[in-house]
Amino acid sequence: MYDTTWPDELPAARCGVPALIGAVIVTAAMAGLTAVTVWSRFAADSPGLRFFDVTVGVVAVAAAPLLLWRPVAAAVLLTALAALSPAATPAASAAVLLVAQRRRTPVALAIALGGVAAHAVQGAWRPPGGLTYGWWLVLIVAAYAALFGWGALARARRALIGSLRERARRAEAEQGRRVAEARTAERARIAGEMHDVLAHRLSLIATYAGALEYRPDAPAEQRAHAAGVIRTGVHQALDELREVISVLRDDDHPDAPPQPTLADLARLVQESRTAGMRVRLADQVSDADALPAAAGRTAYRVVQEALTNARKHAAGTPVDVALSGAPGGRLVIEVTNPLPATPAPPVLPGTGTGLIGLTERVRLAGGELDHGASAGRFRLRAWLAWPA
Repeated sequence: MYDTTWPDELPAARCGVPALIGAVIVTAAMAGLTAVTVWSRFAADSPGLRFFDVTVGVVAVAAAPLLLWRPVAAAVLLTALAALSPAATPAASAAVLLVAQRRRTPVALAIALGGVAAHAVQGAWRPPGGLTYGWWLVLIVAAYAALFGWGALARARRALIGSLRERARRAEAEQGRRVAEARTAERARIAGEMHDVLAHRLSLIATYAGALEYRPDAPAEQRAHAAGVIRTGVHQALDELREVISVLRDDDHPDAPPQPTLADLARLVQESRTAGMRVRLADQVSDADALPAAAGRTAYRVVQEALTNARKHAAGTPVDVALSGAPGGRLVIEVTNPLPATPAPPVLPGTGTGLIGLTERVRLAGGELDHGASAGRFRLRAWLAWPA
């Protein structure tokens, strides 16, 4: 639970310039209110009471800054002074407000009740002019109740803000942890795929390379054969590495159906339309059959993730999907949709790491991906290399 109590002693960091400025402001405010209070009774009191009120007022103004450092002790002193003279009433009233803001309810309530009792004593031996004693007590009780409620409300608001900040900090830390776990899991899968697919190929290459190193006197025909095996093995290892990258996060079970490619994009769009989405497809790819299978699978996943996010976070808005590119250049994918007028909770729950994994997939495939909101629309743009 968020702790709303303040220590009796302020930390050293809070005793610098800001604390001194606060003390000056409190002193000036109390001095002004005390002067008005003393002056309002100046004509009705005897010279002895005038001197007494001025003395109490000076002590109360001098003690008022202590409310910033020791609010409870200062409030007790000011409450006692309020029982002796009206000159201490402004400072005692401010003490109730500050204690209610900084201390728990029982302590603040005790100070408030003490203030009411002190003013009851004050009104008994220093009757206020123009009011009966009963109405005087009613006004005092109402004023102190208002000050106590105001301070308690401020303390509750501060506690709520602190709690919300703590929750936001924890949520951010949790999101960071999930992102880190997603990246760690992705890297672990990459390492496993590379080991399973490339270990045999690379060990074969190392065997022939070692033969060339340790048998430099081998016949030229054998050296040429070993070099050819190494060259072929390197090309095969690179092809298999591309396949590993392309099938990351996909089901690679031997019995799994064929992985989707760019040719399946029209079917994906049609499925989304059947599900109720308004999708406009602008396909300006010159020769889709010439696109490598790995790049086609990645492009398919990019559009699939974009449509999924639009369906979850901007349901009912039209989605524009544009593809362009040609061999020897780039395949560019751009998916945009308007931002909803009123943000609503996602239709489906998610982990919040889909775009992170998609960015890693595109980057591993030799491309780049960026996304964000601008001018009232959400845009996801990716490009993939398209060798000639």
